[in-house]
Amino acid sequence: MTVFHCSACGHALTPDLTALPAVPTVPDLDLARPEGARKAPPTVPRGSYAIETEPWGAPFVPQEDQDDPVPSQPRGLCRAVGDHGFVISAGPRDTIVVHPEDASVLQPLPGWANSTGCCGPEGTEGPNRACPCGARIATLAADCTGPYELHLDPLRTRASTRPDTAG
Repeated sequence: MTVFHCSACGHALTPDLTALPAVPTVPDLDLARPEGARKAPPTVPRGSYAIETEPWGAPFVPQEDQDDPVPSQPRGLCRAVGDHGFVISAGPRDTIVVHPEDASVLQPLPGWANSTGCCGPEGTEGPNRACPCGARIATLAADCTGPYELHLDPLRTRASTRPDTAG
């Protein structure tokens, strides 16, 4: 079991969570989204976490192959930005992906900074959630165009583990 804490103040951000072997595969988001829902089902079930080994989130850099672009980040869409064309994440690796409701102590940044999106934050502008101490430590992706997940920054959070006593 693992609890994630703010590296700045030590505040517990999550309850005990169980590690998953990998980030779960997300079905086609248009098919997975319940009728009338504005966001997809959560990527990670409550009470669990997974490590995203690929770059995720801001910053983004131009893709080398502009004729055959790939999604800008795992479980995301192809994204074009102005004169840069199609971009790909150059963000951190090893972000901790949790169910957004498992980190309910996190708050939006003042003025909803870095939270642009149609129905919720896209998660493409950098950290958009803060610890109660004010440290920017996580990025919520909750827009209708992508996955529903929360990424804890691996450098701004720390894990404390204890043996799983269930069973």
